[in-house]
Amino acid sequence: MGTPTPNPMDPLPTPVTQAGRDGLAALLARPRTAVVGLDFDGTLAPIVADPEQARAHPDAVPALTALAPRIAHVAVITGRPAGVAVRYGGFAGVPGLDHLTVLGHYGAERWDAATGTVTAPAPHPGVAAVRAELPGLLDRVDAWQGTWIEEKGRAVAVHTRRAEDPQAAYEALRAPLADLATRHGLIVEPGRMVLELRPPGMDKGVALAEYVRETGAESVLYAGDDLGDLPAFAAVDKLRSDGIPGLLVCSGSTEVPELATRADLVVAGPEGVTALLRQLAARLA
Repeated sequence: MGTPTPNPMDPLPTPVTQAGRDGLAALLARPRTAVVGLDFDGTLAPIVADPEQARAHPDAVPALTALAPRIAHVAVITGRPAGVAVRYGGFAGVPGLDHLTVLGHYGAERWDAATGTVTAPAPHPGVAAVRAELPGLLDRVDAWQGTWIEEKGRAVAVHTRRAEDPQAAYEALRAPLADLATRHGLIVEPGRMVLELRPPGMDKGVALAEYVRETGAESVLYAGDDLGDLPAFAAVDKLRSDGIPGLLVCSGSTEVPELATRADLVVAGPEGVTALLRQLAARLA
């Protein structure tokens, strides 16, 4: 039997930790001072073999438009370029999402629905150097067949999901890609069968913490599914220690158990995340 489809009108699930229950209670009690932060791939959009074919779950935009007018701020925090996430998410020009923010490239880029524009600093020169060397490096590494390079503007990623043995290809590439990144002043961000080479200094934790400070939020919910979301989980832990209640949600995946063990609440992938958002909207209505 398959997993039952979540009903957005079901009662809200109960977080398994006291800190999570406190975070949820604070959000429900004071929604006008709350921030909801959401990863994109694997959280609002199902993981697919070709990242260029990723699109938000059909229920994502309706869920966000139901919830967003009832809370202070909603931010999508993603490793993708901000404009790509906006396009793949279908977020532009949607009534009810007037104050949605998309923080792309782990927060290095920003798109605000109110203006419809993307702001970003100058690109890191190491990305162009890595982009030029990467094809030759892949040719020299065993188990590279079936991998492919994703151009991300301010970063470049190598995917192994379509390789004959995705995990073997992933492991074979970790060290040489780390060496390549280091030589050009970049870091490697591991993910679900993907290794991304990007500039240092920004991650989802930094982006989320800065956004919470900027907005003056008094509570925060963050939902993610991959290793790149762990810094955001750590940021929520730090905010909780500073007196700002928070709820950590894992968009469940057997590929990345690390998030499930850290989360206050685990839901069944993007379908579960969108159901949770609509359940929150129903409670706040």
